[in-house]
Amino acid sequence: MSDRNWQAADYLGEQGPFAELVENYQVRHEQLALSSAIEEVLKNKGVLVAEAGTGIGKSFAYAVPAVLSGSKIIISTGTRHLQDQLFHTDLPKVTKALQAPVKTALLKGRSNYLCLHRLQIAPHLGYVNREVQSVLTDLSAWSKTSDSGDTADFSAVAEDSYIWPMVTSTADNCLGGECDHWADCFVVKARKQAQDAEIVVINHHLLLADMTLKDEGFAELLPSADAFIIDEAHQLYEVASRFFGATISSRQLLGLCKDAVAEQVNDAPDMGEIREYADQLEAATREFRLALGDAGQKQAWQRIRNKPSIKQCLLQLSNALIDINKVLQIAAERSRGLDQCAQRAALLLHTLKRFGSDELPEEEQDDNAILWFETYTRSFMLHATPIDIASLFRKHSDDFASSWLFTSATLQVNQSFAHFANSLGLEDYDSGVWDSPFDYKKQSLLYLPQGLPEPSDSSFTRELVEKAIPVLQASKGRAFFLFTSFRALNEAQQLLKQSLTFPLFIQGDLPKHELLAQFRTTDNAILLGTSSFWEGVDVRGEALSCVIIDKLPFASPGDPVMQARIDAMRQSGRQPFMEYQVPQAVIALKQGVGRLIRDVDDTGVVMLGDTRLTSKGYGRVFLNSLPTMPITREEDDVKTFFAANETRRSAAEQCDETVGS
Repeated sequence: MSDRNWQAADYLGEQGPFAELVENYQVRHEQLALSSAIEEVLKNKGVLVAEAGTGIGKSFAYAVPAVLSGSKIIISTGTRHLQDQLFHTDLPKVTKALQAPVKTALLKGRSNYLCLHRLQIAPHLGYVNREVQSVLTDLSAWSKTSDSGDTADFSAVAEDSYIWPMVTSTADNCLGGECDHWADCFVVKARKQAQDAEIVVINHHLLLADMTLKDEGFAELLPSADAFIIDEAHQLYEVASRFFGATISSRQLLGLCKDAVAEQVNDAPDMGEIREYADQLEAATREFRLALGDAGQKQAWQRIRNKPSIKQCLLQLSNALIDINKVLQIAAERSRGLDQCAQRAALLLHTLKRFGSDELPEEEQDDNAILWFETYTRSFMLHATPIDIASLFRKHSDDFASSWLFTSATLQVNQSFAHFANSLGLEDYDSGVWDSPFDYKKQSLLYLPQGLPEPSDSSFTRELVEKAIPVLQASKGRAFFLFTSFRALNEAQQLLKQSLTFPLFIQGDLPKHELLAQFRTTDNAILLGTSSFWEGVDVRGEALSCVIIDKLPFASPGDPVMQARIDAMRQSGRQPFMEYQVPQAVIALKQGVGRLIRDVDDTGVVMLGDTRLTSKGYGRVFLNSLPTMPITREEDDVKTFFAANETRRSAAEQCDETVGS
């Protein structure tokens, strides 16, 4: 199949190589049409916004024309897991089918690669017991045999282990070209491979970090690309909000303290005062956290900035940063590591000044930014987040390439792309919808129970669980029960324990991947989760036959960034509820509902408990945005649906046994 007169759709069609090479391959006409549209955009240097329904096979749909184009193309995905899936599984299948000797590269953020310098100083970072030292020894041995240094390849340490921050670098603490290990640096090697490759797979965090040139020394990759393919594009707006702003956290401050001491031990043993100033900064950071109050807050900075305790602790923190910065400036000539610590201290001080009353010069003050903070049990984060993302994204994206593809299963709201396009400042673009191959009319049922109170009613969760129990009995468990708050999740958990004997898996009891693995392999299980389980979770087959969602996923009215954007829209005469809040919630609901049908043979029921779907005019916007499923208000219809599926399944199993005998 080396005939280059073939179009992308020909390779994916019935006579193409995928039909032979890919097990259980199915030709999907919507996939062929999408691939043709993408091929056209890449040729004509255009912009395409494409909603590709679940199961359409969009990775093949864009990877085939990308490989055929012969251009330098960057593919950005939503998560590292999707990156690995695309690079290690999908792209190799495409290049093999097309017999195309295309160079591909996988590039992650620097914190995904073992840092040889950090590994060297790790024993001096504190909290190194015998167990940690043993792991460091194993990592040292692995570093000598690994080609990539990708932390995902070292399975002996969990993905969320506290050891990884000790032995990986960030943009803050990387020593760059002056590092003694530069020639062997895994990040440098990965970037070199990316420079030489024709197709590079990255993620949105890396895309935005490098687009804003925050990750210095890597400004060559993006301008060299001919096209960008943005998968899971519905996530891009929120990622851009973080990267176009600035953040200072207790983790950064305490990390500076540890690194400064470790570098001092290594390169300036006579400068013990560095440790003293680091101790002062650590104490000031912890005092500031205490002054912020309870954990779990997410509020506008304006609400607390004038409190005497906050002002006093902020001043102490600033002074501690000033002091350590001064001594580090003196020590900077001793080593690149100490010089880097001095630069970090100066940058943190500059960011912290944004949260003082009037410490920044007027020309540096940013009216477009909302200042806010959030607190955790022992840590905090201070954020300066832009209110307007669209103009910033347009400004940066105009600097790179001329072909852009934005694709996801959830981009439309009420059959319109306006919300997505406006959020990123897209103006001149083509758009289209390529439907899922799944037959939602036959495979699914949407249940809107009657008689529930308003979502704000104190009895709502209890009454919702009462309505859900017959559904869960009919589905024999095998369900996701998704909530918009942990409070509701915890209340429902207690009620379900009293009423059902099915195994319950609760978000937070185990790491997410372990929870999902156990759910998949446990008969009749019910998983209770919040926002992190509304998207990016794929459970196929009978194990997931029911998805219950408690409320429409409107963002918290107390969210300071949301409130600032709402106020800005009102001031400009716009209607933030219908233009911003409803569309955001619609996209989130579409993601949650999308957990149910993941394959052509999947069947199941979605139960939505929010009465506003039928009592409010905007409820129709939500319903119009969901897949075309039959809707019922009757519990008996749900029982009939599950019973009919059970009968069909039993008949199919008996047929298989007969054939097998």
